[in-house]
Amino acid sequence: MVVLSRIRKGRSQADSELQELETAPAESIQVEIAPNDPLLPYLQTAGAPVELERLSLDSPAVAELREAGVELVVPLISQGELIGMLNLGRRLSDQPYSSDDRKLLEGLASQVAPAIRVAQLVRRQQAEAKERERIEHELRVASLIQQTLLPRQLPTLPGWEIEAYYRPAREVGGDFYDFIPLDGGRFGVVVGDVTDKGVPAALVMATCRSVLRANATSGATPGEILARANEILVADIPEGMFVTCLFAILDPATGELDFANAGHVLPYVRSDNGVVELRATGMPLGLMPGMTYEEKKANLGTGDVMLLSSDGLTEAHSPDREMLGVSRVIDTIAARPEGESLIGVVLSELDNWTGPDWEQEDDVTLVLVRRCSSAEQSARAFVDGGDWQQLGEFTLASVAGNERVAMDRVAEWVSPLGMEPARMERLKTAVAEATMNAIEHGNHNEPDKPVEIEVCANVGAVKVRIVDQGGGREVPDPETPDLEAKLDGLQTPRGWGLFLIRSMVDDLRVHTTDRHHTLELEMSLEGESDAGERL
Repeated sequence: MVVLSRIRKGRSQADSELQELETAPAESIQVEIAPNDPLLPYLQTAGAPVELERLSLDSPAVAELREAGVELVVPLISQGELIGMLNLGRRLSDQPYSSDDRKLLEGLASQVAPAIRVAQLVRRQQAEAKERERIEHELRVASLIQQTLLPRQLPTLPGWEIEAYYRPAREVGGDFYDFIPLDGGRFGVVVGDVTDKGVPAALVMATCRSVLRANATSGATPGEILARANEILVADIPEGMFVTCLFAILDPATGELDFANAGHVLPYVRSDNGVVELRATGMPLGLMPGMTYEEKKANLGTGDVMLLSSDGLTEAHSPDREMLGVSRVIDTIAARPEGESLIGVVLSELDNWTGPDWEQEDDVTLVLVRRCSSAEQSARAFVDGGDWQQLGEFTLASVAGNERVAMDRVAEWVSPLGMEPARMERLKTAVAEATMNAIEHGNHNEPDKPVEIEVCANVGAVKVRIVDQGGGREVPDPETPDLEAKLDGLQTPRGWGLFLIRSMVDDLRVHTTDRHHTLELEMSLEGESDAGERL
């Protein structure tokens, strides 16, 4: 006979184990034992084979086991825990179980129980590994979706510099930023922070972003946009979650800024008079219905810079558990040397404060809006004493990933000139590679060392200058890659990046001073090129 006993586990232990023992050929009978059945604690304390006929327990399991023909139950105990049982029917000889039989079964149980315990643990580990793999896959997908929701390109405005930086604490974060084109040449600047982290925060972030965008294009004011978004989020946001958000509308022609704040970190503006906070009151989104949001105005003059951030910056802790704090951030902004990237300086201060072993606690988001100085706005229209006209210039922090920002911004400026698509793709590849070299080899991935990029054009050609803060050491000539030599240890990958850049463009020039390396990439707008063949 085969009698299967299944002990129902609680919800937290969903993997139910099955043990069986065949004592005579017969049909299979299943008996399910509830976790509160009195038979279980009895077997736990018995620790030896138990004859069901001698039990006087008020137990549904005992009644079912008797009905199934079970005569003897041998508990399987490992590390003091009942993990199963051996159910034996009548002996084939019809003789009762002897004391020798019981001793044999006790010895068998003492060997079987640890083996079953190991099997249970292995099965549980396999299930947990499979679940971790599923969660990691979902997080990767969610992270990709979230990245598509963040702006792929930064606004390009004559006389203005726009930068953004985002570092999630997990694969998926709750911070977000956005730039929304509006009527009359204005645009909206948004920075938000969803409480909590991970997938739930990312889902709320996506919803909030969509709601803000839909309301921003209706011509509403910043306060009205936040109020409408709040009413929508209150009805749907999970309990215990809310969104802090700063919404500003900038008129690039005048520098006028209208803004409202839903409980978010205050923006900082640095001018010739020092650093000030832009204050406006309002409750976070999604907490209570019927909220109104105070609206304020400011004006960004020439040379002024506004920094928007999330609390992942100000609330970052040092190894001694001291917060970075608002005052230190303000001091860092005020002390920024002229010409250095503000985001790079702030990130450098953050890294110095938290130390090399910092485990990031919250997402960090930074958005910079800077009105170029009068001198920059009236920069020379022609450079090098020739007919090259400057299309624009900008700086980037030496942070991995900024090569894509450089590539996109250069392409945005060059696209109106009508460069052939294939040549445009080669130029983008060269710009990205040159910027990556400047970040890694010139500036050694130090965020406070900017990469300076200038784009010029003349009739029929484009020139891109990429400057790092290295200098002092000549850049080696591009070396033609030789895979066999590399495999033999006779050649390193150093210089292969320059080979790729030279192969992509029509002309490459390298200049070195005691302070800078400068790469000049030149590309004609149309015509055949042997760049592809040189690879």
